[in-house]
Amino acid sequence: MERIRFGVLSTAKIGRTKVIPAIQSSELCRVTAIGSRDEAAARAAADALSIPKAYGSYEALLADPDIDAVYIPLPNHLHVPWAVKSLEAGKHVLCEKPIGLNTVEANALINAEGRYPDLKIMEAFMYRHHPQWIEAKRLVDEGAIGELRTIQSFFSYFNDDPANIRNKADIGGGAMMDIGCYNISLSRFIFNAEPARGIGFMDRDPDFGTDRLFSGMLEFRGRISSFTCSTQLADHQRVNIFGTEGRIEILIPFNAPPDRPCAIILQRDHAPDGEKLRTITFDTCDQYSLQADAFARAILDDTRPPATLNDAYANMQVLERLIKSAGDGTWVRC
Repeated sequence: MERIRFGVLSTAKIGRTKVIPAIQSSELCRVTAIGSRDEAAARAAADALSIPKAYGSYEALLADPDIDAVYIPLPNHLHVPWAVKSLEAGKHVLCEKPIGLNTVEANALINAEGRYPDLKIMEAFMYRHHPQWIEAKRLVDEGAIGELRTIQSFFSYFNDDPANIRNKADIGGGAMMDIGCYNISLSRFIFNAEPARGIGFMDRDPDFGTDRLFSGMLEFRGRISSFTCSTQLADHQRVNIFGTEGRIEILIPFNAPPDRPCAIILQRDHAPDGEKLRTITFDTCDQYSLQADAFARAILDDTRPPATLNDAYANMQVLERLIKSAGDGTWVRC
């Protein structure tokens, strides 16, 4: 079976602990190289993860003709510059979310993509590939909870380390850029639409200047998605999807564990007694492996990736406008 050969730009923790092992265990991919600005760090990561090649610069990795695609887990402000350089080097690109710092950057990447029509590029929203989300969307689309009316989502963790990139405002830190993008993405995914307007509320860290707490509301022409995300609250994540006849609750919506089953709760108010509340369990799987294989299939079959750059742009546009709303204190058109 043909497999896509990945190179990884940086030794970022998410790559080392989650994504690289998942790519290595996927059906259609393997990791053949890792690059860092520190060659010793690249070699240490390569040895620990059984990666054949280590490079002391990103440029050297991109020059390797035996690499088909790159995975980019760099800090947010480096996503677009290195995604463009990867395309210029003839590599397909799987880039961590958010796709860039703003819509200007996202649009620049769309323009770069247009210059390389034979190459695929995808934003790495891994949650969409997990069976629990695929099933939740199927249930909604088929009317299992009646008419879809509202979504409530919450995503938080606590991190007050001043050295952590998530707490550096100038390179894309803060709650919305790191995790609020999921709340927006899932809303657009489940509603299968773009919001008409939105409003945001934000609390900034007085030292970091980042949004440490953000709540938002999006209106999808009479239907509502409300959410809260935070980088300085107790660890928690949950999604509730409400319809006129029921509800779907996703218990671990974003960081689904790769080593044990996941479950969602389906509530159907008009079901027979004993069937009103049902737990749907999903076999153990790794959403990062599923993401890698989905991207690889798009490359091998020369089809459109499951998530396009237009989708990434739309998500960034909503995020950007909600942040503006929080600053202005008014509703904004999305």
